[in-house]
Amino acid sequence: MRLAIYPGSFDPITNGHLDIIRRAQRLFDRLIVAVMANPSKHPLFTLEERRRLVERSLQERNIHEVEVIARDCLLIGLARELGAAAIIRGLRITSDFENEFQTALTNRDLDSSIESVYLMTNRDYSFISSSIVKEVKRYGAEVSRFVPQVVERALGEKFQKV
Repeated sequence: MRLAIYPGSFDPITNGHLDIIRRAQRLFDRLIVAVMANPSKHPLFTLEERRRLVERSLQERNIHEVEVIARDCLLIGLARELGAAAIIRGLRITSDFENEFQTALTNRDLDSSIESVYLMTNRDYSFISSSIVKEVKRYGAEVSRFVPQVVERALGEKFQKV
């Protein structure tokens, strides 16, 4: 059974992320979405909130048979622990490539048995990022074109508290 991990901070998950999940699911026997802590980012949602939003978003979009976990660890160590054959990443724009290339080389150096697999984003989602979604919603604009309803509601609740 070929297992892949799709890691990310998912703060919050977007329609672009969900598109990558659907497509990756077709390529592998088993897919795990790993909501990861990232010490270089300051997330709006806690790790557990992000995990729940990913699960609810998958349910909302009728995406089944995807496991969702939350971890604060080194990704390649998690991939090794779970027996993953591949790490899935999405590429939107050229600046994504530079960072992903560096990360892939580092991961390969740490464990050459785990492949990095890149899926080009659907052009409809190429401009969407979690950061942009949060900024737009912070100022009260609708983001339903970019995220599932459950995420838009959660963002609205967060920004009412700010």
